[in-house]
Amino acid sequence: MKYSWIAAWGLCLLIGCQGQTAQQPLNHGYPIDPVAFTNVKVGDGFWGQRLQASREVTVPLAFSKCEETGRYRNFEKAAHPSDTIQVTGFSFDDTDVYKTIEGASYLLQTYPDAQLERYIDSVLVIVAGAQEPDGYLYTARTMNPKHPHEWAGTKRWEQVEELSHEFYNLGHMLEAAVAHYQATGKRNFLDIAIRYADCVIREVGPHPDQVIRVPGHQIAEMGLAKLYLATGDKKYLDQAKFFLDYRGKTEHRDPYNQTHLPVLEQHEAVGHAVRATYMYAGMADVAALTGDQGYINAIDTIWNNIVSKKMYITGGIGSTNNGEAFGANYELPNATAYNETCAAIGMVYVNHRLFLLHGDAKYYDVLERTLYNGLISGVSLEGDAFFYPNPLAVSKERKYQRQAWFGCACCPSNISRFIPSLPGYVYAVKDNEVYVNLFMGNRSQLQVNGKPVVLSQETGYPYSGHVKLTVEDASQPFTLKVRIPGWTRNEVIPSDLYAFADEHQSSWQVKVNGQVVDAALQQGYCAIAREWRAGDVVEMDFDLQPRLVKANEQVEADRGRVAVQCGPLVYCAESPDNAKPIDSITLGPQTQLKLEWQPDKLHGINQIVTNDGAVFIPYYAWAHRGVSDMGVWIPFEQ
Repeated sequence: MKYSWIAAWGLCLLIGCQGQTAQQPLNHGYPIDPVAFTNVKVGDGFWGQRLQASREVTVPLAFSKCEETGRYRNFEKAAHPSDTIQVTGFSFDDTDVYKTIEGASYLLQTYPDAQLERYIDSVLVIVAGAQEPDGYLYTARTMNPKHPHEWAGTKRWEQVEELSHEFYNLGHMLEAAVAHYQATGKRNFLDIAIRYADCVIREVGPHPDQVIRVPGHQIAEMGLAKLYLATGDKKYLDQAKFFLDYRGKTEHRDPYNQTHLPVLEQHEAVGHAVRATYMYAGMADVAALTGDQGYINAIDTIWNNIVSKKMYITGGIGSTNNGEAFGANYELPNATAYNETCAAIGMVYVNHRLFLLHGDAKYYDVLERTLYNGLISGVSLEGDAFFYPNPLAVSKERKYQRQAWFGCACCPSNISRFIPSLPGYVYAVKDNEVYVNLFMGNRSQLQVNGKPVVLSQETGYPYSGHVKLTVEDASQPFTLKVRIPGWTRNEVIPSDLYAFADEHQSSWQVKVNGQVVDAALQQGYCAIAREWRAGDVVEMDFDLQPRLVKANEQVEADRGRVAVQCGPLVYCAESPDNAKPIDSITLGPQTQLKLEWQPDKLHGINQIVTNDGAVFIPYYAWAHRGVSDMGVWIPFEQ
């Protein structure tokens, strides 16, 4: 089903909003500068289909759900508060509106749409009407101050460390407002967000006339860092650091939301996985933007714990549904794996920021694994159905399928904002170095030492290992740093948690204008320094072979089993493709794996067929053909 902008949610107000119209660039303060989504146009191929589904289905669906479920109505009620209004729903329902606007703003760059832009403006009129004179904006209290939401507490910030989500709402507002400003140049959302942020900064802090509180659900830290980058006003970065500095020092102490210890004393990933990754991303922001060595050491230590002991082969995290949380080290069950979609999105945020801090390809190796497996599995190929958890083994008896929506809609609305943001993860620049981090069809406009560089990519990745990068415009020397994925260097992930279990040795090759580049890798990158000219062509060939993967012996759930991987994709066996029950499929030393391109299956996939007739499909593509059995880890018989 496809939604039109009018049919999806009824008659749009189509109200024009005042504000700046000239697009404003972000200020950057990371050691490495990300190339903004506004400068990268992703087109054909694998991600072209995903972006089209997001534009035509997911984002319109999310907007329609905001109307259908009363999200907009909450803002209208808050504009006209009354002690007779019954406050229902969740205390964080406002964020679904913010997240959907964020995703729509990213889409406006790839798919300019004046009608969509006017619709967003009309929604922002409603949002602005709910803001109190001093900037406070939290409909769960404002619509009925005498009888607010049961999680809100009797006064501002009273329950923010537990369930009110006032700072969580702020964080998502800031993320969305900066994206909207960057995409359109308009300040109508940015000014709303600044007023709320300023309200928080006035009332929450270490001074005698303030209250000391930290977010119960993190993300304000990320949003404040982003607002600092957009405005250049350091008070927002200072507030982000305050929220982190005082964590574990207030009366509320709980591993569930990572308040059990001060953040600089935390060495292990614990608790609710989404809250954790949002906090870790905020820590990485503070580390990168301030250079604080304590923060750098702390986030590096936590990252190592996740990647070496607590991450699924799909890049998913959060092994238990008890608190949607990390388990103990090496506790990675398959059938009961939680792996919330939002947590996978959080993993992308953390690894992107750590790359911007350190410039090491290993962070993009993890980011890519999460992106192509544990993240996009959370939304159907058509963009209209969603997973909350993403298990690695399912039986038909569970009847596990993606759902059209959820009452607690954080995962669908998070997908709505994340997929359209993908163009902002492809490239990065540092001085005269240009990083090529992801491989997808796109055209990009960069600034290198203040001069324009235009690059384009053509590729069938992840189903082809060939990538052609053309320099369309350049007349200067710079170093092109092409990421050589870990999987093509015979490394599953940058730790010993997983390793290849076969004898195949993957390979890679890079050519410039047909000549092979012979260069030692620098932090996982092939660095090519030259005087570039328009028309120069760089070709990358990555050895795309099916591989068997084994887990560290300390992962009890995977002992005696292997998984199948090809390129960045993890594969699974699903019952629609196999005559044998999934739990009776075995692999062994004599197993041969053959790639078969299926252009009409699941929007086009490489399936893997064994010499025993077992069929494997990419994990992200399962659960599209009715209730099924599925398994990632398959018994290995010697």
